[in-house]
Amino acid sequence: MPTPVLAGYPRWADPDDPLLALPKVSLHDHLDGSLRPETMLELADAQGVRLPYQDADKLAGWFQGLIAEPAVENWDEKFGITTRLLQTPPDLARAAHEFVLDLAADGVVYGETRWAPEKHTLADMSLDDAVDAVADGLASGEQAAREAGRTIQVRQLLCAMRTSDRSTEIAALTAAHLGASVVGFDLAGEESGYPASEHIAALRLLDEADVPYTLHVGEHAGLDSIRDTLESGSPRRLGHGVRIVEDIRLDGRPLTITGAVAAVAAAGPDAVLTLGPTAAQVRDQGLPLEVCLSSNSKGNVVDSRRNHPLGLLHRLGFVVTVNPDNRMMSATSITREMGHAVAEFGWDHETLRTVTRSAARAAFLPEPERSSLLTRLDAS
Repeated sequence: MPTPVLAGYPRWADPDDPLLALPKVSLHDHLDGSLRPETMLELADAQGVRLPYQDADKLAGWFQGLIAEPAVENWDEKFGITTRLLQTPPDLARAAHEFVLDLAADGVVYGETRWAPEKHTLADMSLDDAVDAVADGLASGEQAAREAGRTIQVRQLLCAMRTSDRSTEIAALTAAHLGASVVGFDLAGEESGYPASEHIAALRLLDEADVPYTLHVGEHAGLDSIRDTLESGSPRRLGHGVRIVEDIRLDGRPLTITGAVAAVAAAGPDAVLTLGPTAAQVRDQGLPLEVCLSSNSKGNVVDSRRNHPLGLLHRLGFVVTVNPDNRMMSATSITREMGHAVAEFGWDHETLRTVTRSAARAAFLPEPERSSLLTRLDAS
């Protein structure tokens, strides 16, 4: 039975699921997309903010798109609501604290949470104070998890937004805080029309300061976006990256993100798959892909998990990792994501362990800590 501090979480996993016991690594996990709905209601009440629903389950359902009204014009409007509630150090620290506990309940032994400091300054909290608040919340969450019998490390990635002109400032912020809590940088937000090449100054700063970074890419934009990213900097991972399949040819014809899985299945065992130069670069360099199965399978990338290229990319030798993206907004956990991979792609426990080890090797940790994490996984 879960200890009281972990009881009821992760919300989106069966407590009797045998996969829950597997040790996990979470790399692509947004803080502002993973708030507990009960916490949102409490924060909104304290701040005088009116949320669409006053019931936690209905509120979560609205964020997940299961309840259509009130309609929003853009998905990012929902993130505007969650970030609006996290504008003071105590509130931001609380979100980070609970984030750790939810990961611990999911069997995560190492996690990275990403968030955009520039979205948390509406009440005049400084960027530095925001980073420190998240660090405090992560640390207190780790302590509470230890007291509940779970050992977990959670570190933070600082996000700059593609649509903002503050990426160099956030890169400098990341370099200044790099250490015990901050381990890297991410470029997030609207991909189409906002190429990584517009943020070369930030990427150069990170390269010169030896700051690890990942970029959201190959999700809502295709191969050109991935090429632009690889030409603009030296990312150590790719956030999503699944549209790399568009640089793979089946019997001489390029695959599409929406039809790749079905086309390969229809072609049968004699199909000839050929990687283009960008796909070959990503695979041969072992550049890890932070894959978010459920998040991408709601029609925004593919129309179903069955048609998601995660299984295909793994079979072709790409380094893939399994991630929840936004736990609350995607109604998922890594346990649930692993279950989907088992059901859709026939993955067994050994495959899940292999993918988890890939995630551990891709963690933005100093080498001694990364080696220790791998040793812990091997011993479990």
